[in-house]
Amino acid sequence: MAKLIIVSAPSGSGKSTIINWLMQHEELHLAFSISCTSRPPRGNEQNGVEYFFLSTEEFKERIEKGEFLEYEEVYEGRFYGTLKQQVERQLADGQNVVFDVDVKGGCSLKEYFGDSALAVFIQPPSTEELQRRLEKRGTDTPEVIANRVAKAEYELTFAPRFDRVLVNDDLETALAEAYQIVSGFLNA
Repeated sequence: MAKLIIVSAPSGSGKSTIINWLMQHEELHLAFSISCTSRPPRGNEQNGVEYFFLSTEEFKERIEKGEFLEYEEVYEGRFYGTLKQQVERQLADGQNVVFDVDVKGGCSLKEYFGDSALAVFIQPPSTEELQRRLEKRGTDTPEVIANRVAKAEYELTFAPRFDRVLVNDDLETALAEAYQIVSGFLNA
């Protein structure tokens, strides 16, 4: 029976790096959950590949119809969410579905799926290290970094609500631990 892996973390914790590495392990039979967004595509993003791109109006209509497992208005008029129908289709196809979601979405998904989902929280070793990583990326202004660190401090309070907390202090160690956690859950 297919299972669900929920991964949440503050920005800069290494969540995407860990998820992308896990996805390369064919024996885990992982499939990425494709979320919806009301933002326009960036670069070479394609509808149905990275995201399902919806208008803000269409997103709101689908919220009203109860079609989302979880959603959030991240910025005014900018929604992200996970469609029930998409996940059900992937599970019916025998795929182990991986979610890359914020902490609130992670908690909502865990509540909805219960024991058929494993919720993993990726945690930086400290907020100071998180700030250093965000600065090293070189993609954000100091103001944006300060906002992300402040948000991370809030998000860290959600860690106890997850099944497993993985501290990403050393990437190689974190990758090995992530593999052990996920494969153990899938093979249980």
